[in-house]
Amino acid sequence: MSLRSIFRGRRTMNLERLWPEGPVFQEAEYLGLTTDTILLAYFARPGAGQRGADLGCASGALMLLLLWRENSLRMTGLELQEEACSSAEDNLRLNGLADRTDILCGDLRETLRQLPNGGFDFVISNPPYYERGSGALPQDIERAAARAETAMNLADLCQAASRLCRSGGKCWFCYRPERLGRLLREMSEAHLEPKRIRFVHHNALCPAFLVLVEGRKDGRPGLRVEKPFLLHDDDGQESPEYRAVCHRP
Repeated sequence: MSLRSIFRGRRTMNLERLWPEGPVFQEAEYLGLTTDTILLAYFARPGAGQRGADLGCASGALMLLLLWRENSLRMTGLELQEEACSSAEDNLRLNGLADRTDILCGDLRETLRQLPNGGFDFVISNPPYYERGSGALPQDIERAAARAETAMNLADLCQAASRLCRSGGKCWFCYRPERLGRLLREMSEAHLEPKRIRFVHHNALCPAFLVLVEGRKDGRPGLRVEKPFLLHDDDGQESPEYRAVCHRP
């Protein structure tokens, strides 16, 4: 269900209701709601009453999905791009969630100084997937930062997550399978012990295009690889699990 955009002078598309009776979302031009974000929110399992941080929160889609699902959560989003911060604030306010959220805008290294060590029960992030210099990037600085590690690399991300997360707290990331080894190494070096992994496939015959990873701060070794998540069945139709995640009958 489309809603008329009420935001003038910004690069936005119309507001969309994500599912019947669900939240509304203002999709910025380069910060749309992606399958990766939807699946990461589904994979994450924050507890009631917990406080979480979203590193690189963009237009707030991930925060919105988690806060809508659990009405006792509180979250802080950290984001570099000013326009994305404004979009996130708008999205959260539109859905009546502003009183449970904070958005900090600026370089991660600077905004981290405003937050206490170990002050969060969980940290979540859908980070840029590609290394700086690994391929051609958009000329637009904002688009480039959303795609590649131009402002924050994977080591920075994991160290920031470890700094913010309390001992025993959890972190959740989504990433590209071809760089999974790098992610696991950086997590371990940051004392974020990998605990759960789930690969996402378009169907049973396709290789994984996404991996979802859970870590625990100061956790003991012990990794569980869960069954694959399939977007489509053998007949090409959306799988029942994917339809459920997207709130489609």
